[in-house]
Amino acid sequence: MTVPGRRSSTFIRLLRSGFTDPSAAARLLDTDALAAVRNDPVLLDALGATADPDLALLGLVRLAEAQPDGELPGLLDTLVSAKPLRDRLLGVLGASEALGDHLARHPRDWLGLVTYEAADLHPGLAEFEHGLAEAHDPVTLRVAYRRCLLSIAARDVCGTIDVAQTAAELADLATATLRAALRIASAAAPEDAALCRLAVIAMGKCGGNELNYVSDVDVIFVGDSAPGADEGKALQAATRLASHLMRICSETTVEGTIWPVDANLRPEGRNGPLVRTLASHLAYYQRWAKTWEFQALLKARAVAGDEALGAEYIAAISPLVWQAAERENFVPDVQKMRRRVVDNIPAAQVDRELKLGPGGLRDVEFAVQLLQLVHGRSDATLHSGTTLDALHALAAGGYVGRADAAQLHDAYRFLRAMEHRIQLYRLRRTHLVPEDESDLRRLGRSMGLRTEPVAELNKAWRRHASVVRRLHEKLFYRPLLDAVAQLTPGETRLSPRAAGQRLEALGYADPAAALRHLEALASGVTRKAAIQRTLLPVMLGWFADSADPDAGLLNFRKVSDALGKTPWYLRLLRDEGAAAENLARVLSAGRLAPDLLMRAPEAVALLGDPEGLQPRTHEALQQEVLAAVGRAENPEAAVAAARGVRRRELFRTTAADIIGSYGTEDNPAEEDHGALVDRVGGAVSDLTAATVAGALRAAVHSHYGDTLPTRFAVIGVGRFGGHELAYGSDADVLFVHEPREGVDEQEAAKAAQTVIAEMRRLLQLPTTDPPLLIDADLRPEGRSGPLVRTLASYAAYYRRWSLTWESQALLRAEPVAGDAELGARFIELIDPLRYPMEGLGEDAVREIRRLKARMESERMPRGADPTLHTKLGRGGLSDVEWTVQLIQMRHAWVEPGLRTTRTREGLAAAHAAGLIPTEEAQILDEAWVLATRVRNAVMLVRGRAGDTFPTEARELAAVGRYLGYAEGTVGEMLDDYRRITRRARAVVEELFYGG
Repeated sequence: MTVPGRRSSTFIRLLRSGFTDPSAAARLLDTDALAAVRNDPVLLDALGATADPDLALLGLVRLAEAQPDGELPGLLDTLVSAKPLRDRLLGVLGASEALGDHLARHPRDWLGLVTYEAADLHPGLAEFEHGLAEAHDPVTLRVAYRRCLLSIAARDVCGTIDVAQTAAELADLATATLRAALRIASAAAPEDAALCRLAVIAMGKCGGNELNYVSDVDVIFVGDSAPGADEGKALQAATRLASHLMRICSETTVEGTIWPVDANLRPEGRNGPLVRTLASHLAYYQRWAKTWEFQALLKARAVAGDEALGAEYIAAISPLVWQAAERENFVPDVQKMRRRVVDNIPAAQVDRELKLGPGGLRDVEFAVQLLQLVHGRSDATLHSGTTLDALHALAAGGYVGRADAAQLHDAYRFLRAMEHRIQLYRLRRTHLVPEDESDLRRLGRSMGLRTEPVAELNKAWRRHASVVRRLHEKLFYRPLLDAVAQLTPGETRLSPRAAGQRLEALGYADPAAALRHLEALASGVTRKAAIQRTLLPVMLGWFADSADPDAGLLNFRKVSDALGKTPWYLRLLRDEGAAAENLARVLSAGRLAPDLLMRAPEAVALLGDPEGLQPRTHEALQQEVLAAVGRAENPEAAVAAARGVRRRELFRTTAADIIGSYGTEDNPAEEDHGALVDRVGGAVSDLTAATVAGALRAAVHSHYGDTLPTRFAVIGVGRFGGHELAYGSDADVLFVHEPREGVDEQEAAKAAQTVIAEMRRLLQLPTTDPPLLIDADLRPEGRSGPLVRTLASYAAYYRRWSLTWESQALLRAEPVAGDAELGARFIELIDPLRYPMEGLGEDAVREIRRLKARMESERMPRGADPTLHTKLGRGGLSDVEWTVQLIQMRHAWVEPGLRTTRTREGLAAAHAAGLIPTEEAQILDEAWVLATRVRNAVMLVRGRAGDTFPTEARELAAVGRYLGYAEGTVGEMLDDYRRITRRARAVVEELFYGG
């Protein structure tokens, strides 16, 4: 009798045996079906040893209750007396709800687990074919398939076979199933079978002898005519047989389905014929196939149908596979394939994805296959479709390090074992790690983790995924370092030829030079060389992810030569997680940022500071520049100091722009391109203003000491005043002065002229920095007018002579340097001109439109493509800016929001005021932002300004990468640019010319 309030001894025993619901388990043990064994301690211990004791007991009760009359005692006697049967049966019932359902429907199938002979322990294709031999329709095939699957699962969960052997047996069972399905299809249509020869080629994991429990079985069909038959009719017959084979395996019946047969890897995919002749296959692969198709063919294996035809196919295709690395488009194809495609995985699932997520199975499989393609053309030992076998061969040949291969081997086996056990539970195709605690507990116990199964599973999974993440890139690059610097004694080294082949495959145009750089960086016993050997495998991968890996590696060597003996530099790269990746991105994105860094190598410290890439304020920049100028001994030294600040800050801006545009492993690329453009424009404009202020201070000090005889201000106009300067923009300015009290006007004018001349001289001193040109051509009367005027002279000119274009130019006028109070009074003077009361008259509107039309026809450079010119082309910067400026001049007098020097702010204000509909405003903004980004990209890539896309292929690709386009998609980039600007031009036609 149980004492009230105390749990029974049975309850406690069940709890200790691993049951999560001891009360339900006790009720199940009390069922009549288990009456003969319910108190058997051996049974309870065996149930407790399964992955899920509760599930195993429920499955056992269902199996016992389903036994035909008179057969239950035989099941129970064998269960308690035969350990092999007990472990197999209960192991399966505790791991697979789906196979428990199968046993309940087919209660005599447990007998297949009783035998314990050599052929049963390690069956091959012949045994599986024998197991399916009596199947004569889809239903009986499914029953026989599940019976064979039951035996594989039993050996798997009991540890009789390991994960690789399990995958191989599953592939053998799939082969036998395809053969049985073709036999059934042929029996249903003997006239079709007589007309044709049909070979079934397994692809993917089935072809590689490494199948999952539940997976699409990828196939390709090859057909031919039987002797004397018409080829066209034979192919039709073969197509009907192939289609029927696919339905036999894929369709759902009363016994469920087996698995989908997927023929989409065939030439032309779903759009191509299901069955082709061998000649047709070869013609396609020789002319049209893409690199990924040859990668898929690595695993091709003839498995069913006409053996001779299948063997011919493999013999004909194999040379093409191993020549794929010599194809013209191999490098860009590889670069595209190397970028992990996780965009289609829901964000909530990325961290649970065993196959496609970071550190997943796909990372290992792709790395191994790529190395096979690169090196298999000259080494037949690598010609294996099985991932683990290929990995072993790569290590044996010195193509990957043995230690790295061993770690990757263990991680891959663990992840595949997890995948198997997840799928085995319900026999469903999934690669997601479950979230439910009970599912994780069962999964952990099935992997042999019994103490804290959930915690231990998560820890082991994360550890192995981390190994894959760390090694799958290192796998490519570590042997390259071994090839130039013997790092691991006893390792087989890559030959120079093999190292060059690998570098070429990863996008390096000059592998010989790359190997020289690697040798210089990695050789030796210094601390610098040791740290660089640690960094280089992953940095080489980041370089290869850019449009110019060679430049990235060369620039890294230059920076290393300049700073390699500096302790803080090596410590920065070693300890600051983001610094090394940021540096790699910056060094391989073009010429401008590396050139700036080479002239100020210490600026690399900015890349390791979380706040280091944030733009500094105008006030902070000007304070630093003026302080540096004040400490200088002469004007030349003063402007050199100002240039030093500019150089460092330009690097800060370019680095932030590149990293924000490319993204890093931890931080994706900035999605708000408008914000990127605004940050660059604001930062460059503030920096230019500070530099101009420094040059002004130096010029005044060199000629007049602390006080200039006239008050003097610099007014930024154009992009300068609009805070929209690009990296290569000139600084458009106006100069205004006002004689100090008691100073003669001529003396004041001479002083102003002297200061301007000195400023220009100083800023034009020879330098390797990007030039800073001051352009005053937007002043009254243009180049014919005086370079500087007094405020009174500006007032008199504007009152009497001002033209419409001059008022338009003043829309973006803003003081940038010099006397702030004088600058503010200049703005007060021009406000009525740029925001005229009652808006523009019709004559003025017509004049602006006429000027714009003339500029479009006269100023476009000869030979330039008007659809790709960012400034003057269709829907480019000029189109958008003139449209916004016309609206400002017509409506700013009543809409204060329009009184801004910034194009995007003006556009937003026009939309807010109801002057531009939402869609049209978005179209103009998108075009303006894109055109601005293209100009910035051209300067970043080429190191010099340009208003159109580069013509050199690698430079064009680099611009594309900056804009977010993958390798090999520059055509798409140009099409998108034309489409976006074409839409913008249509809006301009309506708002600027039509309204």
